[in-house]
Amino acid sequence: MKPTPGVGMPVDGGLTFQHQYSPLGEYALKIYNWALMPIITVICLFVLALLIWVVVRYNHRANPVASKTSHNTTIEIVWTVLPVLILVAIAFPSIDLIAKQYKPAPKEALTIKVTGNQWFWTYGYPDNGDFEVVSMMLNVPGQPEVNPGTREVGTKPWDGPSHLEVDNRLVVPAGEPIRLQITAADVIHSFAVPSLWFKLDAVPGRINEKVLFVEKPGVYYGQCSELCGAKHGFMPIALEALPRDKYDQWVLTHPGGVIDGKDAAEAAAAPAATPAVATVPVDSPLAASTGAAE
Repeated sequence: MKPTPGVGMPVDGGLTFQHQYSPLGEYALKIYNWALMPIITVICLFVLALLIWVVVRYNHRANPVASKTSHNTTIEIVWTVLPVLILVAIAFPSIDLIAKQYKPAPKEALTIKVTGNQWFWTYGYPDNGDFEVVSMMLNVPGQPEVNPGTREVGTKPWDGPSHLEVDNRLVVPAGEPIRLQITAADVIHSFAVPSLWFKLDAVPGRINEKVLFVEKPGVYYGQCSELCGAKHGFMPIALEALPRDKYDQWVLTHPGGVIDGKDAAEAAAAPAATPAVATVPVDSPLAASTGAAE
């Protein structure tokens, strides 16, 4: 799939978060835009106004005799209670977001295993025959070769930005929850895709699990977000979300790939095992015409 410019990737001169393509990301962005930023803006403007007022009103020229007031009960109560109320107001949506981020995946959700290596990713599909895909960054034309034997970015029409595109993407079905199990083979890595509001550490000897949900088909990019060695900056993530039927077709192109326990040959033969006429009512016009033809 060819990526859409500006979708699922950083853009030149971009501000704030990337546009979100997961329910959690949209919820988190709403909290940021409609709760956190207004509160932060009001606090900053209020503090700025206080500083200006103090500078103008209480400088040595305007106020040669300094006040000796050391306590003001009302002000002390206000500056203690008000921050507490602000923090409580922020806490409710924040705790709700955290709880939703770590809600377990449904029992029937597709499981994909992600393994961080120095310096590439391996994607395993235990529910689809347990085949694996190795994902390495494409080499950049005119720059030192990062991954020997890997082609250069731009040599295929579906390639995305340099330093983000890979030879084999993480392919997932769109529109359904996916159980990502993340680990590492050597040092700590971090699997992060900003436009999907997903970030989880890959720790050697441990499996961390989190639900991934991609709302619509597309290509979404991320990078390892944990300093993991010399080639840390050359360890991108390219995630391609496909409609379920296209995802099933992709799975069956891999040796050992299965869908619901059936390989490519069995899946191709499955429709023929059920005669089409079995679903046609006996008294329907179609049944009558079929009988006449026979």
